[in-house]
Amino acid sequence: MQVTDPTSRRNSAVILLGHGTEENAGSAEAVRIQAALLRRGGLFGSVHEAFWKQSPHVEEVLSTVQAAQVFIVPLFMAEGYFAARVIPEKLGFVQRPGSPLAWPLVQARADRIWLYCAPVGTHPKLSEVAVTRAETVLRQYPFPRLPRPDEISLFLAGHGTERDPRSRESVEALSARIRALRRFAMVGSVFLEESPRIPDCYQLAQTRRLVIVPAFISDGLHTLEDIPVLLGESPRTVRERLASGLFPWRNPTERQGHLVWYTQALGSEPALQEVILERIREAAEALEDILPKSGLKEPGIAPAQ
Repeated sequence: MQVTDPTSRRNSAVILLGHGTEENAGSAEAVRIQAALLRRGGLFGSVHEAFWKQSPHVEEVLSTVQAAQVFIVPLFMAEGYFAARVIPEKLGFVQRPGSPLAWPLVQARADRIWLYCAPVGTHPKLSEVAVTRAETVLRQYPFPRLPRPDEISLFLAGHGTERDPRSRESVEALSARIRALRRFAMVGSVFLEESPRIPDCYQLAQTRRLVIVPAFISDGLHTLEDIPVLLGESPRTVRERLASGLFPWRNPTERQGHLVWYTQALGSEPALQEVILERIREAAEALEDILPKSGLKEPGIAPAQ
């Protein structure tokens, strides 16, 4: 099987894969936004949206895509239970038992090859996406003036769960990368289900001005309702603003002696396009090494390297 250029319009397709949910229509919006931006770039033969928990399901989409190469890019924050285990196993990607994750996962067939890329949430460049989110909301709402970076405490608000430490680790790694940029007075992580909790940001902050960036791909129940309430907005106000088509948080809002800006989730940020393209580039480059070593010429699974 010939390895083709990942940017070939003729030979390559991309599937952007989100978690999705039937309970919240807005959870699919980030995937659709990124798919539309990727199509506009014209680098690939086709670009498709797919989901794990809602239509169109990823299995259905894969069954219709006939490109010689198909890059599946998980728009997930962590190498967690769904993105790194359940979904790839369901799609037929396998690894040697007990072996560490090796990206991309590859499934080779007689006339096409599927590449399951690493999740976007663990890519180092996601730090630039989060910083862009923070700086954009400050420029949009510069009250009473545009704050200097050294006047800002930046917090990433993640989910966290004791069932899977990788959820927390991905957020803390993202915080560490932003902290290393020395762009803000401080950078920290707070969580929905682990300590430090989201309301703890007020005690942890080193400045009066706070920017909270939700470390989620999609704007769903957690980002649009749970986090604003935990930051101190009333549930009634959040519901009323959402019902009126408004963002649930008024930027900035004063809470506990702090001026607080709150952003949308990361998935709808245009800067995420570069992270998606980087994941595809990585998979294409790895394929150059995987196929010769695997010796696959017939349908089968390329072993993890």
